Amino acid sequence: MTAGVTDAFVDRLGQRAQEAEDLRRLPAATVIELVESGFFDLLKPTRYGGQQAGFAAIFDPVRRMAHGCASTAWTAAFYTLHNWMLALFDERAQSEGFGSRPFLASAPLAPTGRGVAVDGGVRLSGRWSWATGVMDGNWTIVGALCGPDNAIYPALAMVPADDIRIVDVWQTDGMRATGSNDVVIEDVFVPEHRLIKVSDIYAGTAPGAQLYDAAVYRWPLVPALALVAAMPALGAAERVTAIFAERLHERVLAYDGGRQKDRPAAQARLAEARVRLRALHGLLAGTVEGIEQILTAGERVARPVRADARLAAAHIVRESRAVITALLEASGAGAHFLSNPLQRARRDVDVLSGHVVFDYDVSRELAGALAIGVKISPIAMV
Repeated sequence: MTAGVTDAFVDRLGQRAQEAEDLRRLPAATVIELVESGFFDLLKPTRYGGQQAGFAAIFDPVRRMAHGCASTAWTAAFYTLHNWMLALFDERAQSEGFGSRPFLASAPLAPTGRGVAVDGGVRLSGRWSWATGVMDGNWTIVGALCGPDNAIYPALAMVPADDIRIVDVWQTDGMRATGSNDVVIEDVFVPEHRLIKVSDIYAGTAPGAQLYDAAVYRWPLVPALALVAAMPALGAAERVTAIFAERLHERVLAYDGGRQKDRPAAQARLAEARVRLRALHGLLAGTVEGIEQILTAGERVARPVRADARLAAAHIVRESRAVITALLEASGAGAHFLSNPLQRARRDVDVLSGHVVFDYDVSRELAGALAIGVKISPIAMV
């Protein structure tokens, strides 16, 4: 298996999907296969043994993994994305983090902690939710308000797993295999080099962007995070569409006796799903190409472009969810047996769509405001 993700591996993810749900974390066999595949090294700098691929290389394998298990695709995507995030930190932090092989970090980024300024860094305390992958992680990256009281700034802090406490709260109806439990940190010293200002990581001007002559490390955080996180939803919708098409050939309608494949309404639903998914691929490609062109020209990605990218990701998730809903409406009650992958895809994407970056109203507001030059908050998530 390569970082491109093989069909056989995707099939194994599907076979382990129920086990992953029951465990509420990735099965050990899945973690081992992902590590051996090199997928977590996809966006890691070559100086630390990574592939340093272009950022767009992550989208297709994540989307394809979701054909087997959306929860696994989400977790694997974030492990790889967090390797990319580490490459944005100070060089000393990178040496420490990448010294852990593999580097597996959760990253609950909401600034729900406080880093009080002390000599050489901060004393960090707080509690963070939605820590995807924390159960197998050896580091975590958390958001916090740092610095002295008269000069507080939002930052990301990198903390070894030995300095955190995990609180088991992840009892959900979807995305169960992500193991996204809470993280508690109590008065832990974080040296200055393991801190990075959110303003820099949002803008693509973090220390790592200057350290490497590669456009991949100049991608701004929010478009990167949002577009990668949208891929499990798109992949799940593709898988549901494929299963719906297969079921049409064999499904006989109760009390009717006719085959569903002969019903024009079912044929129309399938065709509509396919064209909506094709449109989403076009939106993704156009959004990524636009950002890559800006970075290749050596320019910074402006906030309106970043907001449009966030909205594109939110739209991909919204449409993927709508496709799944429309096809399940025509799949009968049998689609809701726990043994049926259709219901799992729906539950996973329902939960996934609740991520703050996919808030459709906020995404539209930010993109619309910036499109016409209206000022928005300097810490808005773009």
